[in-house]
Amino acid sequence: MKKILFLIGCIIAQFSAKADVQLPAIIGDHMVLQQKSKVKLWGWTTNPNETVQVKVSWDTTHYKVNAKYGHWMLEVNTPAASENQSISVSGTNNTIQISDVLIGEVWVFSGQSNMEWSGDQNLQETLDEMPTATNKRIRFFYIPKATADFPQEDVRAKWVVCNPEAMKSFSAIGYFFGKKLNEKLGVPMGLINSNWGGTPAEVWVPQDKVISNPTLANAAKKLQTYEWWSSRAGDNYNAMIAPILNYQIAGVLWYQGESNVSQYSTYTELMNELILSWRAGFKKNVPFYFAQIAPFDKYPSNFGAKLREAQTKNLALENTAMVVLTDLVPDVSNIHPTQKIEVANRFANLALVKNYGQDVGPIFYPKYDRLKIEKNKIRIYFREIGSKLVTKDGAEPSHLMIAGADQKFYPAKGKIDGTTLVVSSDEVPNPVAVRFAFNNTDMPNLFTKEGLPVNLFRTDNWDN
Repeated sequence: MKKILFLIGCIIAQFSAKADVQLPAIIGDHMVLQQKSKVKLWGWTTNPNETVQVKVSWDTTHYKVNAKYGHWMLEVNTPAASENQSISVSGTNNTIQISDVLIGEVWVFSGQSNMEWSGDQNLQETLDEMPTATNKRIRFFYIPKATADFPQEDVRAKWVVCNPEAMKSFSAIGYFFGKKLNEKLGVPMGLINSNWGGTPAEVWVPQDKVISNPTLANAAKKLQTYEWWSSRAGDNYNAMIAPILNYQIAGVLWYQGESNVSQYSTYTELMNELILSWRAGFKKNVPFYFAQIAPFDKYPSNFGAKLREAQTKNLALENTAMVVLTDLVPDVSNIHPTQKIEVANRFANLALVKNYGQDVGPIFYPKYDRLKIEKNKIRIYFREIGSKLVTKDGAEPSHLMIAGADQKFYPAKGKIDGTTLVVSSDEVPNPVAVRFAFNNTDMPNLFTKEGLPVNLFRTDNWDN
């Protein structure tokens, strides 16, 4: 009898001690809030109609909201970048104190293994950085790998102050991007890591956006399945993106595509859905910057080149940008190029110019614009060319192919003429089409004078 009474007492004590105001993991000690914004604070209450009061250290406003069905949310104005802030969230029976809050810039890093890659995979750049990787103005929020059938409200994670061990496991691209922005802008950085190596893009898109689209649904059915990650549409979006959609961010960096090369023909449409869905979720036209996948020798046919072409087409969406990486591949047999610092720097330069108005030099990669047939030659015009074209090694432009109406391509010679490229071959007296670096492993030598590689292109739309 005494044992039964003891157990009843423990149960009563457990319910009595249960907090009547609760917060999601992303709102907690050491968090970074987006500066100069209206940010959302939210959570739950055990009393479905609880009145929740919020006080912040940076202003004297007394925020108050009534929960509805146990959920509450309110908006708070944030100041310019600052440190040592705090937040108090109170209900009738409990108060939650959030300390060591920073105000700064918040970015999300997502995709598959090349975004995930870190010291945990023995990435040397991360291991070399570890001894000096202590920075109280950089904070990590590492979302663990998870899947869910429906959108989730919370994750099992916490904000961590940047230290060597935490940095070792964090996305190398994410860390070095945040480090450069912290140095250049002089503001705190909140870095949110949400990625899973090997995952196809479908798992990061709301399921209804895929299954309601016959083209995307059919492509999703053809995805290869693995036991190490899900290939079902929406699974990672539900568990690893949906829980943070109320959080105010500055932008998203994305590095993915390797697992979608076999569905290259639908990738542009799929990524457009992903970007637009995330923006709808964040309720903001967030900048979305992505890395073009790197040359790799194990893709079938020239599917890798066609996937890179599909990624280029995503630039038609506003507020997007892409970094080209064809010059950062020491070994085309390795799908994980090891030069992550330079990738991060290219991303950072995009953000510094486009988001923060800083002058760090040219940030765009020349892209094919149009052609002009000049007898037995074709002149190629580019967009976003910089000052002029050069070859990095001083040799003739490499990886050029030219074809006539028979659609047979032959190796071609190229000559730089100011900001244009003149292409020809003795094998093709009446040319109609040019391809540049349009192969899975091509690493061409054509650059801008400022050192940015020219993006691959083809002037035709032939199937071969």
